[in-house]
Amino acid sequence: MSDLITADLVDLDLSADTKEAAARALAERMAARGRVTDLEGFLADVAAREAQMPTGLDGGIGIPHCRSAHVTEPTLAFGRSAAGIDFGAPDGPADLIFLIAAPAGADDAHLTILSSLARQLTNAEFTAALRSAGDAATAAALVRGDRTPAEAAAQTAQEPEDTATSEAPASPASAPATVPFRIVAVTSCPTGIAHTYMAAESLENAGREAGVELVVETQGSAGFTRLDPAVVAAADAVIFAHDVPVRDKDRFAGKPTVDVGVKAGINRPAELIAEARDRAARGEASAAAAPGGTPVERTGAAGEGYGTRLRKWLMSGVSYMVPFVAAGGLLIALGFAIGGYKINKAPSVMDHFVWTQSGSWAALLFQIGGVAFGFLVPVLAGYIAYGMADRPGLVPGFVGGSIALTINAGFLGGLAAGLISGGVVLAIQRVRIPAALRGIMPVVVIPLISSAVVGFLMFVVIGKPIASAQKGMTDWLNELTGTNAVLLGALLGLMMCFDLGGPVNKVAYTFATAGIAVSDPSDSAMKIMAAVMAAGMVPPLSMALATTVRGRLFTRTERENGKAAWVLGASFISEGAIPFAAADPLRVIPASMVGGALTGTLSMAFGATLRAPHGGIFVVPLIGNPFLYLIAVAAGVCATTALVIALKTLRGAAPGGGPGHEAGTGGEGGADGEGGEVSTDGTGGAGGTGGAQGAPARPGQPVTAA
Repeated sequence: MSDLITADLVDLDLSADTKEAAARALAERMAARGRVTDLEGFLADVAAREAQMPTGLDGGIGIPHCRSAHVTEPTLAFGRSAAGIDFGAPDGPADLIFLIAAPAGADDAHLTILSSLARQLTNAEFTAALRSAGDAATAAALVRGDRTPAEAAAQTAQEPEDTATSEAPASPASAPATVPFRIVAVTSCPTGIAHTYMAAESLENAGREAGVELVVETQGSAGFTRLDPAVVAAADAVIFAHDVPVRDKDRFAGKPTVDVGVKAGINRPAELIAEARDRAARGEASAAAAPGGTPVERTGAAGEGYGTRLRKWLMSGVSYMVPFVAAGGLLIALGFAIGGYKINKAPSVMDHFVWTQSGSWAALLFQIGGVAFGFLVPVLAGYIAYGMADRPGLVPGFVGGSIALTINAGFLGGLAAGLISGGVVLAIQRVRIPAALRGIMPVVVIPLISSAVVGFLMFVVIGKPIASAQKGMTDWLNELTGTNAVLLGALLGLMMCFDLGGPVNKVAYTFATAGIAVSDPSDSAMKIMAAVMAAGMVPPLSMALATTVRGRLFTRTERENGKAAWVLGASFISEGAIPFAAADPLRVIPASMVGGALTGTLSMAFGATLRAPHGGIFVVPLIGNPFLYLIAVAAGVCATTALVIALKTLRGAAPGGGPGHEAGTGGEGGADGEGGEVSTDGTGGAGGTGGAQGAPARPGQPVTAA
């Protein structure tokens, strides 16, 4: 910070009464030093940034900031207001105002200033020293780090009392305010739908209970809004709950970080918050981002095993591929439903399209879906490489994926191309190059060399063996009959229900969609797709049914979730069962796996087929043997529901689970509809209204809040 601020950029008697006037007063000092070339243009940029989100922080601090084309070099100006100026902070006006100016495009400089300043502002001695600084040079030295708060306080004590009185701000805000512990979090999952937002909600609720100021950035399938840089800079710690790479992770470099899977954010948010506070107290910090380097998450966080990193890379590719699968598959299925099974033989709609003929519209839907399906393998390969090596991996990844299609290497070729592309780019980035060439590396050198290497390997070295393996797998699927097909259905059903949208679930789903991602899928491939979707519908529908027929076994929140689970299950969104599995995994997950295996087995045995990769009951018209297919789903739902009810009955009614006067056991509270509590100390939880005191846990019996 040595060149950012000088005494000329400090105003200890800031007389402005609005944030606009304060910004102008400080910006005029920057302009006088030649650091701002167009005062009005710069102030317009400051105002535009301020309009997005208030820049006031708790503790009497305001940090207006922006990147602007009218700034010549990174600059920081400081003003101290006796009356206080409203910058939108929850605790009131700010008396310490820092105006940060960074040149346009200087994202690293902008974040560096913000994070460096934010770390200092968490120090009560630092803010107190700024409030009592007797002259501009002392304040500038404090901000630069040239002088410690203790040294500044000693200098102030040596000055005459009347001078100190005249220089010190008269605001009662001079006493440092208590600032809450601040955490920023990022949540993401392969599909970017259920897990992402459930983890965010769990963390936010746990943060409120812990008295922590916690803000979450949800990197969902519909895109995401980046956290304000000021919020990130002011954070004391970071939590990443993700199963795919965190985008722009280098924004959080240098802060204490807890990095876990997204389910940890759902199941144990309080533990993650406590761990983040512990790491901050120990002074731990993640590695600082290297200028021009690859973001940390692209190659895996420090300490992660290769298996964990490989899973994240693959899930990155799958998460971007799934929307193409859904759109293309449904369009193709609709084409078949409207135009019949010979629609794949229809001529191009560019050559023949009659507005009044349903066959033309069916051909149009089929051909659009075919184009969308054509992107599956390139997108899979491209975003696996992106997960490994950031944006430089996209070009060789897409090239390798397209080559995999050309040589009929299919999804196996796409997986190999993505991993090879990411590895080649990472290897190139490790080579030391002259500074003069660094500017063209990401635009010319890396895409050129990596595409050539990946193309050579795919065409000449590994392409043919992978294509042979892909053909062998396809032939094996086509020959599946009888017992083998039924056993495969059971296995896929188990996988779909094992982690409810997690990596194992996605492996089974990707395996199924790979088989139908062609214009004319085999009968075996369509049977596999039907079995996978049927099994995936079982867990949420089962939980919905269980909360309906035995509501007293579930908490009030679970009963509300059960209502939503009807729709989620019917739509083939397995994540609808996650709230139940998170609260009671040892009962819900095994029961779901039993029902899923039964449904997968019956679906394969009944010979049900499906051309659409998604849709649930809404694509029943596109299913072969639809009546038997629905029987298979119903059988699995009934089996899982019965098992869950039986297992939960052995446990007893849930705390606050429903009407009745049952006592909990082993630390569980009473079971009346209101206010049942869970004990964690083995003494027995308090009963709900009209409920009995829970019985103490027996010696040697683990106490759980099941």
